[in-house]
Amino acid sequence: MADEALFLLLHNEMVSGVYKSAEQGEVENGRCITKLENMGFRVGQGLIERFTKDTARFKDELDIMKFICKDFWTTVFKKQIDNLRTNHQYLAFTCGLIRGGLSNLGIKSIVTAEVSSMPACKFQVMIQKL
Repeated sequence: MADEALFLLLHNEMVSGVYKSAEQGEVENGRCITKLENMGFRVGQGLIERFTKDTARFKDELDIMKFICKDFWTTVFKKQIDNLRTNHQYLAFTCGLIRGGLSNLGIKSIVTAEVSSMPACKFQVMIQKL
């Protein structure tokens, strides 16, 4: 419970800090989402490195996606991926988190999010073949 509260507070401060810097002219307003996505990317890389250090190599991309959707997501958000409740503030950071995790597992991808009806969110992962 404390971990979740700390994560929410940290995320809220990150979003607030990025948008305040845009208001003060330090960053272009359109770059806020990119900055949050890049922060999520780096966090995702680090978490994957930590979570997989004692696991066997994955056989294929399907095994990696299963790991991301089950183990990784549940560890980070303490919820099943199909029951996740979120809002649009989390989307840029979370897309980066997923993309960074996949990157560290050797998969180059594009991750997008769509909110069709609140509070549900749909993430689409497009794997880029090398």
